[in-house]
Amino acid sequence: MNDNRLGSAVSPYLRQHAENPVDWREWGPDAFAEARERDVPVLVSIGYATCHWCHVMARESFSDPGVADLLRQDFVAVKVDREERPDVDASMMAAASAFTGQLGWPLTVFTTPDAHVFFAGTYFPPEPVQQVPSFRQVLGAVLDAWRERRDEVDANASAIATAIRQGAGADATASSGDGRGDGEPRLPAVDTVRGVLDQLRQVEDTTYGGFGGAPKFPSAPLLELLGDLAADDPDGTDATAGARGLLDRTLDVIARSELTDADGGVFRYATQRDWSVPHYERMLYDNAGLLAVAGSAQARGIAAFLRDTLRRPDGAFVAAQDSESTIDGRRVEGEWYRRPLAERATLDPPPLDDQVLTGWNGLAIRGLAVAGARHGDDEMVALARGAADAVLAAHVRDGHVAVRSSSPRGTSSAPATIEDVGLLAEGLLELALVTGAVSYASAARVLVDDGLAGRFGADPVLDTAGTATGEQPQTALRSGTVGLASAAATLAALTGERSYRDAAARLVADRARSGTERPLGYADALGLALALGRPSREVVVVTADREDPMRAAAFGARRPGTTIAAVTPAQADEWGAAGFALFEDRATHDTVAFVCHDRVCALPATTVRTLVDQLAS
Repeated sequence: MNDNRLGSAVSPYLRQHAENPVDWREWGPDAFAEARERDVPVLVSIGYATCHWCHVMARESFSDPGVADLLRQDFVAVKVDREERPDVDASMMAAASAFTGQLGWPLTVFTTPDAHVFFAGTYFPPEPVQQVPSFRQVLGAVLDAWRERRDEVDANASAIATAIRQGAGADATASSGDGRGDGEPRLPAVDTVRGVLDQLRQVEDTTYGGFGGAPKFPSAPLLELLGDLAADDPDGTDATAGARGLLDRTLDVIARSELTDADGGVFRYATQRDWSVPHYERMLYDNAGLLAVAGSAQARGIAAFLRDTLRRPDGAFVAAQDSESTIDGRRVEGEWYRRPLAERATLDPPPLDDQVLTGWNGLAIRGLAVAGARHGDDEMVALARGAADAVLAAHVRDGHVAVRSSSPRGTSSAPATIEDVGLLAEGLLELALVTGAVSYASAARVLVDDGLAGRFGADPVLDTAGTATGEQPQTALRSGTVGLASAAATLAALTGERSYRDAAARLVADRARSGTERPLGYADALGLALALGRPSREVVVVTADREDPMRAAAFGARRPGTTIAAVTPAQADEWGAAGFALFEDRATHDTVAFVCHDRVCALPATTVRTLVDQLAS
């Protein structure tokens, strides 16, 4: 008997499990209603399409007819793609932290029919290994507790749900989305943010580079924070030199190590302290995040990987490339990547996680736009523009994000999250500033207004359970909350509306304060707090020549608190007419640059020398 329900799923990860003998359901009210009717626990198994250990557990356990019979008889089995449903993943991860400190994927969670977690772990082998029980043993122990110690199970599940509810309530109070909460947001002082550098120095691996021991992650948000700290003090103090040195050393070792593939793409992490033996999957978010800080050669390599491997014909980027490929009839991890490039061309490449995620594409748009402006690379900007046009056409309706995830099989019903709204808005604004195309800025403004009003979809199961956590701390992926706050701060500079800057401070204040003690999970918030702690500076270059050296001089002066735009005279008029007051009366037939501090502008600069002098002040 096989009543697996995943055959029509949009998610490539769910479809990978469509042939399992397990009678999988998708996440939703129907699965939990069935569990209530049968009075059985729910197995929630979470992973993603390019996850190696997810593949392993699928082959070892979920393809086992005996395991499938156990699940069919005594459980309701639910499969979740953590990329498609980050809200579910965040809630289950928060609960799983009560049982294990080794969080990751596959995530194996058992809940009551009310979706309250009472036991969780990660990968379980088919046979016991040292202190790790087999998956069958776990199922037996869970079932025994469910039948023989039900009061204890319900009490534990209720306590965990209460803890999650209280934590989520505190986060919501600290970061009220509309910026109209009582009292002023308490951002950490600039000196406090800069003091984080001392913590990072202490955990630098001075032997092999990077931070801490194995495994080693690229941690793009942390590297971007180092770039912000380095750019924040143009006089080059010892602290700044320390930030620049940390950043350059880490980027250099990533570029030279096995973590970077021969085609320029960067793997998710290295399993060894010396950056060797990569975990071979390649994620859009890691590569997109690194673009914002990478040097010229590294950025061009990453952009080429996005263009040649992850880009769809319509311009959007898919989520990832798998760690495994089929060689000589056998699924193997990493072997394709270990072959020379010429030999790879004769083999089937690792498959793609072919879903298009709105937020991750926003991150790619931002990274490509920032890198393209910094390195004078028009192709990167064109790639950003192609992705923006594709996502706006397919995922945004009537100005609002309507789709989080889509694939060639259709559109997912998963609700859009703050990640989608915030990261897309931030990416569109960066693209607008680089291209001068006001349409992207106007689209971003609608998205920011949506985000500040809290217009996100809600999951009915988590809502009923009271365990929706909101966005959790990020280490590899830029936070959607921070993206939304950053976009709001940029809009404040462009429009002159102080309410946007106040909302940005309120969104990021609590995260930034947490980051002064735990910078790894809140590096992006610290970077934005640094920007909000500085007086706003706006730079507008008006020129009809995209090769004008004043453009390069302006974009080369990117630092926290500075908004930089380049427009043609006609574009300046369009921005002003669209309600972006910074551009009013800026149209001129001569090349000119305006450097303003809190909208108070110096005399127009008509030479590169004058502009550089003004930017240095």
